[in-house]
Amino acid sequence: VQLQASGGGLVQPGGSLRLSCAASGFSLADYTIGWFRQAPGKEREGVSCIMSSSSDDATYYRDSLKGRFTISRDNAKNTVYLEINNLKPEDTAVYYCATSRYSSSWSPLRLMLYDYWGQGTLVTVSS
Repeated sequence: VQLQASGGGLVQPGGSLRLSCAASGFSLADYTIGWFRQAPGKEREGVSCIMSSSSDDATYYRDSLKGRFTISRDNAKNTVYLEINNLKPEDTAVYYCATSRYSSSWSPLRLMLYDYWGQGTLVTVSS
């Protein structure tokens, strides 16, 4: 069982990135998959999540990030994506994906709900 985030890198402000969260050994469609980030010196925070297929793939976003972040899942590739547009220096962080069995719409980005974490991928936004 493995969960791996990738796709990070150095991007100029205003640019875009697509992060990938790939799984092996289990199906991502059976879980809620969350994206989180941790900036230097700050606590880890929830960014977005997508519910399992049985919960109609419902998506949720941190209020302050709505409009620039898009989460999606490709079941054939067993991968969840996080597209980030109009990147800002404050988006600089290590981004992690994680799995959860939580399926409620009430506050689904709480870290405590997620029990399996992949290694993160670093996103640096700088000119």
